[in-house]
Amino acid sequence: VQLVESGGGLVQAGGSLRLSCTSSLFPVHNYAITWFRQAPGKEREGLSCISGPDGSTYVADSVKGRFSISSDNAKNTVYLQMNTLKPKDTAVYYCAAVDGFGGYCPPDSIQDEYEPDFWGQGTQVTVSS
Repeated sequence: VQLVESGGGLVQAGGSLRLSCTSSLFPVHNYAITWFRQAPGKEREGLSCISGPDGSTYVADSVKGRFSISSDNAKNTVYLQMNTLKPKDTAVYYCAAVDGFGGYCPPDSIQDEYEPDFWGQGTQVTVSS
């Protein structure tokens, strides 16, 4: 299983970015797709999950209201829309796929310690003040 993230970069505080997560090997809607991030020297943080079959979404309280997750099955892509970015959002962002739940997000899928089954390589997001 291969996941590829894109869309990271350098943005000023208050700006927006949209990250993409896709696969050339499998339909992403067959899995629950999660987003995590990890800043230097910090623990990994779970951000959001989207269920493949019905598109139901979960967003961590820490980013709720600023981040949203969506999918486009025609493009086989899951997106993480990030608005009103802050310097503390600077991190490497990873998408990951969860297997074994029929494509639905497990209840603990955005817990920081959750371990999805397949990971992308990550994309750097840097927010300048």
